[in-house]
Amino acid sequence: MIKWSHYLVNQSLQRKWMLTSTAVIFFSYTIICIVVYISLHTWLSNDEDSKIKRTSNDLVYFLESQGPNVTIQEILQNKGLIDSISDRNQTLRIFNANGVQIFSINDIPQAVPLSSMGEIIKMTIDKKDVIVINKPIQLGFFQGYIQVIHPLSKFQSLMHYLLTTMLIAGIGALLISASIGYYLANYLMKPLRSLRSSMKTVMDKGFNEPIQLTYTSHDEIGDLLKMYNAMMNELQISFAQQQQFVADASHELRTPIQAIEGHLSLLKRWGKDDPEILEESIETSLTEIARMRKMIEELLELARREEKGSDSEADAVAVIEAVIEETRLLHPEARITLSKEEEIGRIFITENALNQIVRNIIENAIRYCEIVPDIQISLAVSGKEVLLSVEDNGIGIAEENIPFIFDRFYRVDEARNRQIGGTGLGLSITKMLLEKYNGSVEVKSRKNVGTVFLMKFPLKY
Repeated sequence: MIKWSHYLVNQSLQRKWMLTSTAVIFFSYTIICIVVYISLHTWLSNDEDSKIKRTSNDLVYFLESQGPNVTIQEILQNKGLIDSISDRNQTLRIFNANGVQIFSINDIPQAVPLSSMGEIIKMTIDKKDVIVINKPIQLGFFQGYIQVIHPLSKFQSLMHYLLTTMLIAGIGALLISASIGYYLANYLMKPLRSLRSSMKTVMDKGFNEPIQLTYTSHDEIGDLLKMYNAMMNELQISFAQQQQFVADASHELRTPIQAIEGHLSLLKRWGKDDPEILEESIETSLTEIARMRKMIEELLELARREEKGSDSEADAVAVIEAVIEETRLLHPEARITLSKEEEIGRIFITENALNQIVRNIIENAIRYCEIVPDIQISLAVSGKEVLLSVEDNGIGIAEENIPFIFDRFYRVDEARNRQIGGTGLGLSITKMLLEKYNGSVEVKSRKNVGTVFLMKFPLKY
């Protein structure tokens, strides 16, 4: 049993499937054959017993119906009638009270004892199985016995034929079940082979080749392949985004490093002796280091993606007012107003995440404004959501650029944005935080008029 289990474990799934289905079908067939064989054997055996009982009863009834004055000679004269009562293969004997045989039909040379009156006895005569029944008989003054011997040759031939048929059919069933099992296993394994081949391709070549799985059946394997396709498409998109992200991050980090390296090289050569050049180089280096530090912090913020807690909640009014006060200290020239309904419930987001979202949008509004910044913030409740609107009077965004503003490091004007000092990650962080807490954002903008950010947050309760 252990060897068989070890053998089965080391086989392929297709062979396991074939062997298992074959074994199940064959064992089911075997059990059915055993039940049928035992049932037929019992039924036919009882039928043989009924035959010998019926013959003995008919003979006793016939002989006793001849009257008390019937003689042996008259019985012998009716031998044909008696023969018609008994089966042609049966042996009939009549004995007197002393056990001496006086009459027989289809006699056999072997003597059979007169015992167990009325009971069926099974025995072997001349290497053949027979059943025997003995019954007493009273004909006037004559007392004797009737003995009927019924051969089981037909019964045994029929059972032997049935067993042979079942064995031949069993071998055929085994071959058929193995063929069906192999076909089904081969058919059902095709999509799994395609899946394995696809995984092997991805493992060897990455996402350089398209993933194509054409299995269309609506079953469990079909669902599995659909989920695999969806997962691999997401991984492919994520892989492409990761490659783009690494390339963009490398490019963005290389610029401040080159600037710092250039100024340090200048100082090393001759600039350290010129106080004005020394001051300018140190100031520029510190500015680039601060910009690089902020970019790294934002990259880490995007990479962390911590799980949201079910108990996250924030007071939107208090958080936004705190951001406005902080911004006024840094940018006293900016005009920022907040309008709100009387009652704003708590929203499903952490205070830190909401603070970061609002601060990123306000900083962008101030950064990309060529006149005095005028920022209008409004809060309202709609059903089970809180609507937050941030409207500015900045330079605006061209309509064709709006779908890309949440991409990492995306800049409408590369040179201008670098001068302004943004990292290109603020709106990416904003979008990530909104999606994390089941929020959404919509952007409307007109060139040289301004931009409106419309955000929705789910209410906590």
